[in-house]
Amino acid sequence: MSQNFQAGDFLIFQIESGYGLLRILGIDEIEGETVWHLAAFNELFMDVEMADAALANPENLTVSLPHAALTNRAFLSTQTARMKNEPLTGEDLQPLENWRAAAGEISDRSIRLLLGLR
Repeated sequence: MSQNFQAGDFLIFQIESGYGLLRILGIDEIEGETVWHLAAFNELFMDVEMADAALANPENLTVSLPHAALTNRAFLSTQTARMKNEPLTGEDLQPLENWRAAAGEISDRSIRLLLGLR
């Protein structure tokens, strides 16, 4: 992987008609495999500059998927780029903590498929 992603990173990904935003909540190693914990946002943007402007006030973004645990293969199937990093709050991390407490499932489907995007 060419980028050293870390918890708190906002990532941008391209869809056919624009761009979407994700946030890394955490990265785990489970049984020797990397598991990516992501949140996804509702907002879609026409270009990278619009997404960048929205990240000036990330508290205004609305969450569409508060947590998804993805295999490394599923995570890498959608090309992403880091936009910025901000510390995660307890509220940001609550869905991840709930998943860990429940020993939740790990998906091998891409974030785009989980969100119903193409």
